[in-house]
Amino acid sequence: MAVNKKIMIMPGDGIGPEVINETLRLVEWLSKNKSINFDIIERDVGGRSYDNFGTPLTDEALSEAIDCDAILFGAVGGPEYDDLPFKHKPEQGLLTLRKELDLFANLRPAIVFPPLVESSTLKPEIVSGLDILILRELTGGIYFAEPRGIDTLSDGSRKGYDTNLYTTSEIERIGNVAFDLARKRSSKVTSVEKANVMHSGVLWRDTITDLHKRNGNGIQLSHMYADNCAMQLVRNPKQFDVIVCDNLFGDILSDVAAMLTGSLGMLPSASLGSPRKDGSRKAMYEPVHGSAPDIAGKELANPLAQVLSFSMMLRYSFNDSENANLIENAVSDALSSGARTKDLGGGTSIVSTSSMMNLVLDAMDKRSK
Repeated sequence: MAVNKKIMIMPGDGIGPEVINETLRLVEWLSKNKSINFDIIERDVGGRSYDNFGTPLTDEALSEAIDCDAILFGAVGGPEYDDLPFKHKPEQGLLTLRKELDLFANLRPAIVFPPLVESSTLKPEIVSGLDILILRELTGGIYFAEPRGIDTLSDGSRKGYDTNLYTTSEIERIGNVAFDLARKRSSKVTSVEKANVMHSGVLWRDTITDLHKRNGNGIQLSHMYADNCAMQLVRNPKQFDVIVCDNLFGDILSDVAAMLTGSLGMLPSASLGSPRKDGSRKAMYEPVHGSAPDIAGKELANPLAQVLSFSMMLRYSFNDSENANLIENAVSDALSSGARTKDLGGGTSIVSTSSMMNLVLDAMDKRSK
């Protein structure tokens, strides 16, 4: 892996700074033990950026983010920002990054680590060995398409509306990512929509089907309605490998899959853009969990989703599967010790944010000897 790649860290709000700071200990470990070095720059986003600059993302921060090799993102939001105008809400900083960097492919793995099988609310035989990947189209669809808004009608009542719009090219590029990812896994893709009631779903199914005929050699493709997929994720999740879906359904289904693992605190994500000229992709990595302002600053946050997001960065942005695997195995070792942050429950001891990170680093030391 090339040294001195540039990473922008954006801690954000709530527990974001805590879990980012713990993850930066991995950067120090890699520098000391593997001679792998990064140039790190830090910028505000979300509520912190609004407090300091009056906007959830400054133009300067966006410009610098575009020039970085990857972004490590914490979390945004908090109740003190609930009454802000929509354009100033912390979440707009995140949405702007996704849109302006064209981070259209959101990878949401749902993996059950062996020590956490009992943490799931589902029976062990349902979730043991679970390793699935939900691929969510992230920059189109109902969260971005126009027209959208709330209008006042002549009788004084109001109507709210959004548009779920997709083009063939938007569907094809996320479909190609799904096929590429599946080839590195179990060569199975489930495409999810609501073609029975939505025109955008009909186009989605037709486009994925045609794309599979052209580019899906060796890939087993199936189609499923989104409501059935939600049910099947709870009933028999191990039938899936890669699930590809639009922005709205991906948002919902990835949270369903999240709870199969026992806690949002364990789930990382990656958001990837189109390849650059050198083959690399603009990319942002972030935990699935939110800013959890109720536990911020109390050493209660689970840092492992942020840690696993960093391992995804190594794997997908820097082609360093060796150290990504090292980190993931160290996380499993730390959990095997019986230590748990409060969100996970179970185990033999409840540990703090920094103590959990200590266990991960100790496991990396042992595995590197």
